[in-house]
Amino acid sequence: MSQDQNLSGDELVALLTTDMIGLTRGRWIPAAAGEAAMRKGCGWVPANLALTPFDSIPADNPWGSAGDLRLMPDEASRFRVSGLPGKTPLNGVLCDITTLDGTPWHGCGRSFLKAALADFEAETGLKVTAAFEMEFQIEGAAWEHAPSFSLASMRRADPFGPLLMAALREADAEPEMVLAEYGRDQFEIVCGPADAVAAADRAVVIREVTREVARCCGLRSTFVPKSTPDGVGNGLHIHFSFRSADGTPASFDPARPGRVSEATGQFVAGLVRHMPALVALTAPSVVSYFRLRPHHWSAAYTAFGALNREASVRICPTAETPGANIAKAFNLEYRAADNTASPYWALGVMIRAGLAGIREGLAQPPLIANDPDTLPPSERERLGLRRLPESLPDALDAFTHDSIVQDWFHPEIIHGFLAMKRSEIEMTSAWSDAEICRRYAEVY
Repeated sequence: MSQDQNLSGDELVALLTTDMIGLTRGRWIPAAAGEAAMRKGCGWVPANLALTPFDSIPADNPWGSAGDLRLMPDEASRFRVSGLPGKTPLNGVLCDITTLDGTPWHGCGRSFLKAALADFEAETGLKVTAAFEMEFQIEGAAWEHAPSFSLASMRRADPFGPLLMAALREADAEPEMVLAEYGRDQFEIVCGPADAVAAADRAVVIREVTREVARCCGLRSTFVPKSTPDGVGNGLHIHFSFRSADGTPASFDPARPGRVSEATGQFVAGLVRHMPALVALTAPSVVSYFRLRPHHWSAAYTAFGALNREASVRICPTAETPGANIAKAFNLEYRAADNTASPYWALGVMIRAGLAGIREGLAQPPLIANDPDTLPPSERERLGLRRLPESLPDALDAFTHDSIVQDWFHPEIIHGFLAMKRSEIEMTSAWSDAEICRRYAEVY
């Protein structure tokens, strides 16, 4: 090759899976390989599910060096972002993990979510619509101070915001809004609702596209729950609502408390009952519990509220103007989650818990209008409000002692998840709180 010739890189397609700790990993093939290569998929390793956020594998994981799997692409999840300056296209497809004979593997979060949805729809006749609302921060930016939520906060970051919206639109993530948030150099992305699997796929794409756009702008984004011990937290709000088979909204009932339909109220009751165990999957890191504290506008108790940002499950506001379709817009959000969680496992356990509440006909929890931590202990007890686990070890303990939740998982997955998390806890035990925040921010 002569010196005046430039080698242009081959475009690659990433075959991707997101593990139980919310990290998206995969393998890359040439885009020119075509559809035959996509149908074939590529190899994967069971022990990858045991990787901690810090890329260690605990010795007592159930897989070791044995076993082989396949990453099988779902063409409907394909995304491509081609317009980022100075970069080859970001081209990817989300995959199911299967055994070698094509059977869904019990460690695949995407398959776990699909199975939960199939059971939910078969038993209730309802379909789930979801959306993931994500907060993140930009680290190391030399931006001048600007007030929260201000025009100046967005303009000082230009062209990051416009590039991000354009990239998400090209990736078919249906971005609706990007805003400068309350925290230091903090932003939030809001995208449109979709069927549950597509919504979880979008959540994965949003994270990866945001990171890519930040890099293109010479910046670094982090979705870590807390970037500093005393800083503002970055949350993940999982919005959900139901509709009937013909598409009719099914979560709104103006005659009931909170205007929540009976099935939706029972679903929330299931969430609330099992939430101490669920947070092991929806807030699955050591740093998660720096955020799940009272007075943080996150979630510290098993509380159901309307327009209450200290509630762990919240009825979201809807436009009440004349002609507004309240039933169509009506939705709730699960707030005891962050972006160290897998969107698939998090939404999957929510569906399982809510279905358990519907099966048992549980009564809708009382609506809490106040910060639960300000109530007298006797009043919290009367209302059935329980403090969520205050640390990851506490969350794992709640997870292992909830027999209903345990039944949702193959024993091998429970073993691997607990081994990986306990290794993570041991690794971080010698770090200061500031070091914990810093190290997780580097990963997420």
